[in-house]
Amino acid sequence: MSENPVPVLIKNDPWLVDQTDAVRFRIDNYETHLEDLKSQYSNLYDYADSHLNLGIHYLPDQETWIVREWAPEAKSISLVGDFNEWDGEDSPLEKGEHGIWEARLEADCLKHEDKVKLRIHGADNSVRDRIPSVIRRAVQDPHTHDYAGQVWSHSETYPWQHDFDPSSITTPLIYEAHTGIAGEDPRLHTYLEFAENIIPYIASLGYNTIQLMAVQEHPYYGSFGYHVSNFFAPSSRFGTPEDLKHLVDTAHSYGIAVIMDIVHSHAVKNLAEGLNEFDGTDHQYFHGGGKGDHPQWDSKCFDYGKPEVRKFLLSNVRYWLEEFRFDGFRFDGITSMLYDHHGNIAFDHYDKYFKDGVDNDAILYLQLATTLAKQIRPGAIIVAEDMSGMPGLCRPIEEGGIGFTHRLAMGLPDYWIKLLKHKQDEDWNTDEIWGTLTNRRHGEPNISYTESHDQALVGDKTLAFWLMDQDMYWHMAKNDESLVIDRGIALHKIIRLLTFALGGEAYLTFMGNEFGHPEWLDFPREGNGWSYHYCRRQWSLIENKELKYEYLAEFDRQMITLGKRSDLLNSPQAHQLWSHNGDKIIAFERRHLITVVNIHPTQSFTDYHIPVKEAGSYKIILDSDAPETGGHNRIDASVDYQTKETEHGPALSLYLPNRTALILKKVK
Repeated sequence: MSENPVPVLIKNDPWLVDQTDAVRFRIDNYETHLEDLKSQYSNLYDYADSHLNLGIHYLPDQETWIVREWAPEAKSISLVGDFNEWDGEDSPLEKGEHGIWEARLEADCLKHEDKVKLRIHGADNSVRDRIPSVIRRAVQDPHTHDYAGQVWSHSETYPWQHDFDPSSITTPLIYEAHTGIAGEDPRLHTYLEFAENIIPYIASLGYNTIQLMAVQEHPYYGSFGYHVSNFFAPSSRFGTPEDLKHLVDTAHSYGIAVIMDIVHSHAVKNLAEGLNEFDGTDHQYFHGGGKGDHPQWDSKCFDYGKPEVRKFLLSNVRYWLEEFRFDGFRFDGITSMLYDHHGNIAFDHYDKYFKDGVDNDAILYLQLATTLAKQIRPGAIIVAEDMSGMPGLCRPIEEGGIGFTHRLAMGLPDYWIKLLKHKQDEDWNTDEIWGTLTNRRHGEPNISYTESHDQALVGDKTLAFWLMDQDMYWHMAKNDESLVIDRGIALHKIIRLLTFALGGEAYLTFMGNEFGHPEWLDFPREGNGWSYHYCRRQWSLIENKELKYEYLAEFDRQMITLGKRSDLLNSPQAHQLWSHNGDKIIAFERRHLITVVNIHPTQSFTDYHIPVKEAGSYKIILDSDAPETGGHNRIDASVDYQTKETEHGPALSLYLPNRTALILKKVK
């Protein structure tokens, strides 16, 4: 047990003084649980072994298949499938200790790709065919649309070609991606196609991390992968488990880390595919009664206080890191996990983060999950999707934190959309922009972004579409002069640069948004006639040299490359040099780079003085007005700018065209 009476988290933030007991409880609860585990297991790693004990496994030394399932209140279970013509009397499981059912089958009973299910006579007297809880592959019948588990055995393990150390990624530059929209042709939506065509493109842009969505099997394509049914099975829509391993291996060959969206915040409520009422009760994996239902998401909420559930989910963390060599996770829906009310309140007092409605069982689970991930994959990138702003989420557990390495700055895309929807360009406030982009808790790394997949879905709009709307369909040709497109391209670049340089310690974009993809995403569903038309990214738009999309992609590439070379984000927050709301000028310094942005819609300035810390000669290293990124070429980037002495110290005298951003570096 820790002997420190006041957690470091409290010492570092005087506003938290009243929360000392709550933070102390977090530390004590975590350490007590580890002690309890050590009385039965040697360590947390050994504890997270459900995927090795439950499910369907072949034991070569015994020439036997062993089938195990945890279903404590079931009345009977049998294995059915292709191997026994779905005969429920043929292969019964016997109930043992701790609610574990088991059967052993001879070696020739099962073979690779056999479809299987468990016929479970539940506590409620229901009899249902269910997919095993830790099945490693589930497939859908193309005619009946029914899902079944599938035996997946290997004559040899996947031949990994590339070792990768995620700690080499000091500043995650994340390309959020979905295999199911990777190609313009739905037949190309595969792990292999993504590895062959998309990863080289991501590498060319300079991103060093891929955040892969919709990995865990989910019955409804349109859920974007967030209604998970089979937690240990990679989605079979896009290929085999080996295909997914090839994707990760290919990314590693480019020096790119791969993290996956892991969904432990809730589960699909479907009885046919998922875990709901698995043993005939509503409280096996989930909270019983109404507490087990998520009202906004139409899904089920895990009971993190139940040891078997924690063990199941921790084993899931271990499985993806070891079996597929993922380099970390983006934990989905953390806000919903942290609070019994799922975050549907105003967080206007620290009690809301530490006392009122906090799910301490979920906090304990997340502390264990981040600890386990770092043990298995040192340097793992572990991202929290949290909207509440809970303090300590990305601080070490010994301080009372939860152990994530980064949190998503979820307020930033909402801010930009709100600004574009409700304010005219001339009403943009530079002080407000500065305050919004820099308002984050010191010492908890944020991932900034202007838009994620949320803004790309049907019914919403991306930044590009908010800026240019239907004009993108008719006026994106390079020989077409359009004031709407001209404004849109200029502000698209400025918004991304401000977010990148000011908003966090890491950065994320969603696939296609870097070049202003003109259309939303819409997955096949009943409402659109099961169409794949919008289930795509149109890479041909940036490959077409006659269109302006390549301008935005080129600017994104230059911005990311500059950030990597200068290690811009792996540094303290920016220091403001100048903000003038009347002139619409913002200037700041970060990592010894000077960024100056003129967001004025019409006014350009000559001989505009920007104060700097160091006198000397400066050179422009990024210019949003450059012609290769769709600008008007109003600035001579070859000029060296010598500071002038003013009554307030050294200053740069600059020409600042309207809607232009510059980054300058001191010449040594």
